[in-house]
Amino acid sequence: METASDFQINPDSSFQFFFSQGALDRMGKGKWTVHGDSIVFNSMPRPPRDFALLSAKKSPENLITIKIIDKNRMILSYVEVTISGGGKTRTRKSDSEGMVVFPLQLCTSISLLFRLCPDRETTFTIDNTKNNYFEFRFEPWIAEVFFEHFGLRLSGKELYGGHPLLQGNTFRYERN
Repeated sequence: METASDFQINPDSSFQFFFSQGALDRMGKGKWTVHGDSIVFNSMPRPPRDFALLSAKKSPENLITIKIIDKNRMILSYVEVTISGGGKTRTRKSDSEGMVVFPLQLCTSISLLFRLCPDRETTFTIDNTKNNYFEFRFEPWIAEVFFEHFGLRLSGKELYGGHPLLQGNTFRYERN
C-alpha cells in the first residue's frame, strides 16, 4: 500500500500530523517544543476509550450479541471483539452490519479493536453479567493520533527518528 506521513510545524509552536496508508487517513495535532537537537511533539491526552457503550440489556436469546453502530456503514466490518469471563476468552470480527455473535458464556469484559487503527484497544468491564446484548459506537476521535513526548532529531532541514504509528526508528522527514 502507498504510505505517506507529514508533520506541519507552525511558528506558533503548533503542529499537525497527517498519515495516509491506502484508503486510511489519520491525523493529529498539538504543540511542539525544542529540547537540544530534538523536536518533541505533544497533543491533548488520549481519551480513555475509543468506543462508547450505548446500551446493555438482557436479551431472551441464548447468545451474546455485540452491535457496533455508526452512520458510516463502510467501517462496521472492521471491529474485532473479544469477550472474557469464566476462564473463557473468545474473539470474533464484526460483519458488514456491525454484528458479532458469541455462544452464551459468562461475560465480565468486552474489548473492542478498530482494525484500521490497531494501535488502540478499548476494554469495558461488565458489571451486570446477566446482560447479553450490547451496543457500542465509535467515538469521534477513533482515528486521531495522540502524541506524548514523541521526539525527532533535527539535522539540517530533516527530522530523524521513529514514527508515531509504524515500527522502527529509521524514518526521515524532509522539509518542503
